[in-house]
Amino acid sequence: MATTIDSAPAKAPAEAARAARSDARTRQLLAAAARLMERSGSHSVSMQSVAAEAGVSVGLIYRYFASKEELVQAVIVGVLDDMSRSLDEAVGMDGDPVRRVASAFAAYCSVIRDNLQAVLLTYRESNTLGKEGRRMIKELEIQTAQPLRESVQDAKDRGLLRDLDVQLYSYDLLMVAHSWALKNWYFAPLMSFEGFVRNQTAHLLSAALHPDRRQDYSDLLGDLA
Repeated sequence: MATTIDSAPAKAPAEAARAARSDARTRQLLAAAARLMERSGSHSVSMQSVAAEAGVSVGLIYRYFASKEELVQAVIVGVLDDMSRSLDEAVGMDGDPVRRVASAFAAYCSVIRDNLQAVLLTYRESNTLGKEGRRMIKELEIQTAQPLRESVQDAKDRGLLRDLDVQLYSYDLLMVAHSWALKNWYFAPLMSFEGFVRNQTAHLLSAALHPDRRQDYSDLLGDLA
């Protein structure tokens, strides 16, 4: 039976979207929707066209999603959940907060690389959601970035970084990661994905590290050490 979002509290749509994408069939539908909507926008995409792209009946889609808005919302929630899991794993790998920041940035970039279509969809289609849906997406994005912000704050508190604005720097990291999707046409011909992560990490840390601690992270800074 399809889920609905008409009058549920703010957390219900996210929970419904996560539950809906928990099996292989739903992931197939979400991938098909992301491909179509990335090419032509959600307004031009019907549930029938999503069914055709996925190779299933339109009736099957309505078993999982009550409306196209719910389908779009599930795609966006899926990307944010993948990012959240990857960041949580990355920041737990190292006790050094600067290296946690570098690991989290790399993890965020990897999720974006693996979900290019869906990431572009989040930029293009978030405003097509209802008020509650938009609020939920904003809250989830803030929650997703929390492990990275905490690592930046920890590094600053330990004197490893300059006296920077933690919120601003954390979101600078996220926006640079998103540039692999937003400007892929520019970066991909110039460098590999691994080169992008390595070079961006070096530039971002070079601007933030305390001068007295640069040599401690020469392996991350490369030629900028």
